Amino acid sequence: MMYPKPIYGRKRTKVQRIRLQDTKECYVTGRTDGLHKHHIYEGNGRRGVSEKYGLSVWLRPEWHNMSDYGVHFNPTLDLQLKQEAQRRFEAVFSRDEFIRLIGRSYL
Repeated sequence: MMYPKPIYGRKRTKVQRIRLQDTKECYVTGRTDGLHKHHIYEGNGRRGVSEKYGLSVWLRPEWHNMSDYGVHFNPTLDLQLKQEAQRRFEAVFSRDEFIRLIGRSYL
């Protein structure tokens, strides 16, 4: 006779996700073909935070990382996305919580 495996560890709580987009389309152009998912906060564990809280947008390849004006090479666009994501995050959570998770404020 087989017994079910015991469950150890902490319980996972469901986190409220932030929605920066309602539809799967390029955040810049509105096109729906060939999209890449861009995690707004990257590096040092922040990509996981972006994924967990829904802090990501869909971008066409050229607006993501396939051209000189893509978000990975365009500090102005990168900052704009970071600020918009922080505003949306702070509408649900606090700035202190944002700084605790991301490490700094972009506003």
